[in-house]
Amino acid sequence: MNRNQVLPQVELSSEPSALKRVDFCAQQSYKGAGFLSISDMPRVAEEASTISPGDGFDWSVLTHFEGSPVGEPHQILELGLKGRLQLVCQRCLQDCAVDLEEKRRFVLVMTDAEADDYPIEDEEQEPLVVNQHFNLLETIEDEILLSLPLIPKHPEDFCEPHASTFGDEGDEEASNEHENPFNILKNMKKN
Repeated sequence: MNRNQVLPQVELSSEPSALKRVDFCAQQSYKGAGFLSISDMPRVAEEASTISPGDGFDWSVLTHFEGSPVGEPHQILELGLKGRLQLVCQRCLQDCAVDLEEKRRFVLVMTDAEADDYPIEDEEQEPLVVNQHFNLLETIEDEILLSLPLIPKHPEDFCEPHASTFGDEGDEEASNEHENPFNILKNMKKN
C-alpha cells in the first residue's frame, strides 16, 4: 500500500446484524455510529438486573491507517462507547443505574502471531486480530463487559446496607446472648 494513497471510507450500518460481518481486511477505512439496546447484546443483557426502554449504548467506530517505523502502515480502530445499564447494587440489593463511557484504541492485525509480537509496553492501544468476517458487535459487547464495575453500588449516602446482608439490630442482641462455646469444655473438666 502506498503511504500517500487515499483510501475509500465506508459508512458502517448501525443495524446490529450488519456489525456481525465487517471486512477489516479490505484496503479501506470505516466510519460509523449508532445505538445498541441492551436486548441487542445477549451477554450484556444477562448482567442487567432490569432493562428499561432507554438503556443501551451509543457507539462510534473510526478506522484509519497510521504509518509504522518498520514496514506497512497499521490499521487503527478507535471505538467509543457511552451508555447506561441497570445492575444490582451490592450494598442495598436494589437496581442501580451505571453510566459507562469508554474510548478504546486497537491496532488491527491479521494473525495471532502478530498480536503476540505486539509490544506490551504500548498502553495506548492493543492488538485486535481481525478477518474478512469480523464480528464488531461482539467486540463492542466485550468492551462493555470489561468496563463494568466489579462491585456495582450506588454513590455514598444514597442507600443503606440491606438487612439480610449484614443482619439487623435484633440479631446483634441475640448473638450477644449466645452461650460461650468454651463453657462446654469447662463443664467437662468439672466432671
